[in-house]
Amino acid sequence: MTLITLIPLGAGMALLAAALHDIAARTIPNGLNLAIACAGLAARALAGDLLPGLVAAGLVFLLALAAWRCRVMGGGDVKLLAACALLASPAAVPGMVLAVALAGGVLALAYLGLRPLVPAPAPARPAPLLARARRAEAWRIRRRGPLPYGVAIALGTFFTLLG
Repeated sequence: MTLITLIPLGAGMALLAAALHDIAARTIPNGLNLAIACAGLAARALAGDLLPGLVAAGLVFLLALAAWRCRVMGGGDVKLLAACALLASPAAVPGMVLAVALAGGVLALAYLGLRPLVPAPAPARPAPLLARARRAEAWRIRRRGPLPYGVAIALGTFFTLLG
């Protein structure tokens, strides 16, 4: 395997881990954001468009930071979105942001649609990890908790990189 094939593979695994962690805890670890950003920096350096890539990622970071200031996004989402902007070529970044927004809209509609279908929470008792995660997610949906937007960011990035 060459470095060119290892970068997307490693970044994809880190993106999947970030999405799963966001579902489970509504946080995205800084280490995952850093790994994705490093993979993006390496990809941009190998592609020869490091400076335009940094400019595009910086603009995405500033836009996402404005969303964070308006309490629309979490801080981990801001960092993840900027790191993902480094993975895509500078020309693909606007499409990636659009894909993330569309994935976020689908995620929001799914959560709205699931709300009436989620049963009242059962009393907490010891259960396997998957059952506990499902119970916690049902509780978040019923109380109108925040969306795990890291999932939308990961999906939008995957679609952009595969397209």
